[in-house]
Amino acid sequence: MNLFRILADISHCASIVILLHTIRKTGSISGVSIKTQVLYALVFITRYLNLFTRWISIYNTVMKVFLIVSSIYTVRELQKYKYKNPVAYQEMIMGDAFKVQYLLVPCLVLAFVFNHGFGLISLNQSFSMWLESVAIMPQLFMLSKSGKAPALTTHYIFALGLYRALYIPNWIWRYCYESRFDKLAFVTGVIQTLVYSDFFYIYYKKVIKGLGFQLPH
Repeated sequence: MNLFRILADISHCASIVILLHTIRKTGSISGVSIKTQVLYALVFITRYLNLFTRWISIYNTVMKVFLIVSSIYTVRELQKYKYKNPVAYQEMIMGDAFKVQYLLVPCLVLAFVFNHGFGLISLNQSFSMWLESVAIMPQLFMLSKSGKAPALTTHYIFALGLYRALYIPNWIWRYCYESRFDKLAFVTGVIQTLVYSDFFYIYYKKVIKGLGFQLPH
């Protein structure tokens, strides 16, 4: 454990809390991609198949359980709007037009080529790492298509992107002080940070400087 890892995990948890709290408080799912949330649920379920077979620490186990449960819960909360507010749900589905097979198939292929091993758990973990690096793309595509984003999704995406960005110095720290370096985790983390790069710049320019938020088409 190091400061970068702790800050990254705090940012990750904060992104989930921001999303769920705002949905429940406002009763709005405007700008949220259910496809991205389903992909994240798949990421954590496949990554933590070793939840009950490998013990590392209480902290590690609590994080695994939280990420699995919260990702499934988020999808469930969004699906409630199918009956709770059919109009809002239909708008979300229609705006969520990214074809996830363009992500799932390449990530599956990459998992068989670049992985930690060919055992079931290792392959699933490798797949989850590749998938997590691009899971936000349906959300970013949805925002780009609409051109505007509610504060809910902008702050959620920023916190989520910050989490991955902080993991890069975490891996450098582990290499320098623990002589451990996970090439696959580092590469997928860099890819994910690059996916967020334009969003970070626009967020700084439009939100932090108080100019509102609008994505270029």
